[in-house]
Amino acid sequence: MIGLRFFLRRLVRRAAQQTVAGRLVQRDGPERGRFLPREVDAILAQAWRNLDEMLPQADLDRIPTLGNRQNVYLAVLTVAAYRAFVDAGIERDYAIELFADVGWKVYQRFITLPRWVARLLTRDPQRQLELILRALLVYPFSHPGRPGYECRAWSEPDAFCTYWSHCPPYDFVRRWIDAHGDHGELEAFRRSWCWYDWAVSRAMVGGEAEAPYERPHTLSEGDAVCDMRWSASRSR
Repeated sequence: MIGLRFFLRRLVRRAAQQTVAGRLVQRDGPERGRFLPREVDAILAQAWRNLDEMLPQADLDRIPTLGNRQNVYLAVLTVAAYRAFVDAGIERDYAIELFADVGWKVYQRFITLPRWVARLLTRDPQRQLELILRALLVYPFSHPGRPGYECRAWSEPDAFCTYWSHCPPYDFVRRWIDAHGDHGELEAFRRSWCWYDWAVSRAMVGGEAEAPYERPHTLSEGDAVCDMRWSASRSR
C-alpha cells in the first residue's frame, strides 16, 4: 500500500485545499474565521498519523484482493480524517460535511477512466452505466466473498442491480466501533461512502441523462444487505 499512500497523499491534499481552505471554521459563526491553507495541512497531517495508528486493526493481509484492500485502506483513512477534523475543534456534523466533501472529490476521480471508455463504446446511457459498474465490479469492487466483498449482480431490462451482503470497508468501521465505541464514526462513514452512491450515479452519466438510483436497504443502517438498483435514461 506504499504506492497507494503516496498517490493518495497528493490527491487528498489537493482536494482538501480546493474544498476546505477558505470555508468557515465554524459553520454558523464567523468569529473563528475561515480555514487557512496551513490549517488544512495540519489537519491532514493529523489524519495520516491517525491512519498509521489505526491501520493494524484493519488487518489488510486477510483481505483477499488488491482492490478490496484498497477500499478498506480508504475506509481507515475516512475514520482517521473524521477524527482529525473533530480533534481540530470542528463541530461533529460540520466535520463530517467537510471531510465528506473532500472524499467526494477523491472518489469521483476513480470513475473518470471507466466513464471515458464507456462513452467511447456506446451512447446509450443505461448501457454506459452498466459498463462502468461492471468495470468497477472487477476493480476495486471485486467480490470474492467474505472477508472481501460479497455481491450478486444482474441486468434487468431497465436497470442494473447489485445486491451486497458483505462490505469490507463497513466491516472495518463496525469492528473499530465495537473496540473503541462510536463517537460519530459510523455516521461519518454513512454520510460519505453510503451517500456518495446518488452522486456517483449522476456522475457516471455526466449529467446528460437522468440516473435514478434506488437502495431500499443499507448495511450501515443495520440492514442485512445493500440492494441497489441503477438505471439511466436520456434527459428530456
